Amino acid sequence: MGFEELLAERTERMRASAIREILKVVSQPGMVSLAGGIPAPASFPLEIMEELVSRVFSKYGAQSLQYDRTEGFIPFVEALVPFLAQKQIHTSADKILVASGSQGVLDSVGRVLISPGDKVAVESPTYLGALQAFNPYEPNYVCLATDDDGLIPESLDDALKKNRVKFTYLVPTFQNPTGRSIPLHRRKQIAEIIRRHDALLLEDDPYSALRYRGEELPPIAMFAPDNVIFTTTLSKVLAPGLRLGICVAPEVIRKWLVIVKQGIDLHTNTFSQALACEYLSGGYLDRHLPKIINLYRPKQEAMLQALQTYFPDGFRWTNPEGGMFIWVAGRKGMDMEKLYWKAAECKVVYVPGKFFFANQGEGLETMRLNYTMSDEPTIHDAIRILAEVMKENLPE
Repeated sequence: MGFEELLAERTERMRASAIREILKVVSQPGMVSLAGGIPAPASFPLEIMEELVSRVFSKYGAQSLQYDRTEGFIPFVEALVPFLAQKQIHTSADKILVASGSQGVLDSVGRVLISPGDKVAVESPTYLGALQAFNPYEPNYVCLATDDDGLIPESLDDALKKNRVKFTYLVPTFQNPTGRSIPLHRRKQIAEIIRRHDALLLEDDPYSALRYRGEELPPIAMFAPDNVIFTTTLSKVLAPGLRLGICVAPEVIRKWLVIVKQGIDLHTNTFSQALACEYLSGGYLDRHLPKIINLYRPKQEAMLQALQTYFPDGFRWTNPEGGMFIWVAGRKGMDMEKLYWKAAECKVVYVPGKFFFANQGEGLETMRLNYTMSDEPTIHDAIRILAEVMKENLPE
């Protein structure tokens, strides 16, 4: 039987991640990947996991292995109140929703808010995983202009004036893919704009804890709490395999997110939540986070220094104060997807930037580099090799 005939029409908008497809070469022997967006295994607090597990079973016993509330394991959501307050998100336990990673929040928001043809505003470029989460619900994207400081507020204002936008999606701090952070004055402008238009913002905050220098920035949600769905995760500061996302949303939207989650997975992994609860309430995160910062900071510095030393004139790159990514723009006329395969022949890979744009044909000359998964000497050598590939393929 041709089972393809049974597939729902929405599958036409669903594709395997282009990044995952081209990165199959990463597994080849000797390949250095500057491509993945994943934390280093050395950042995981393995040395305390046995202690955390013991605390979980001692305190919660079989309850930690049982079905639980859709909204979240009560001790965990209570521990999240002070955790979120440190991020300037002041809320109560009964207003927090725990998801299977922040990706689970993105999918649920798509299910609740997007009807075919609805307009969703996104940065250009934006997080590819968000596009993949929203695409099955068939939105039309309104692409917002950005510069070295991230979203240009006037672009958002203009988009909301001209379009009935269901919601705007932003990663304001250490954005994936660019590493950019929206400065404080723009955050206040964006908050004023969404309040004035009575609009909705989905603020995604996976990376703000990974700050290596500079001053912390408050979330946009602090300035417009009634207009923002705020989501964050423990994937970058505990372990991504635990799949823990956290969401605070306006009540009417939160209610529907809970209903949707009941149909998806009933609730998030109880044992993971119990582990994370002890990690937060026992003060382990406060002690472990500096280790993660000290692990990543020299890696980022090594990449930035190597780019400065080796890359040819006419290339520009971001200089983030934290996060996991550096965004590189080559000369006009370059195609970083084609050059990807030449770099792979030299045993170095990255992510072509075109995949982070909602509109096809944009960002051909860009690439995303990740530094979390390699040590400093490897990063230095990989950037040197990558620079040689770029020099050999400069446009006339």
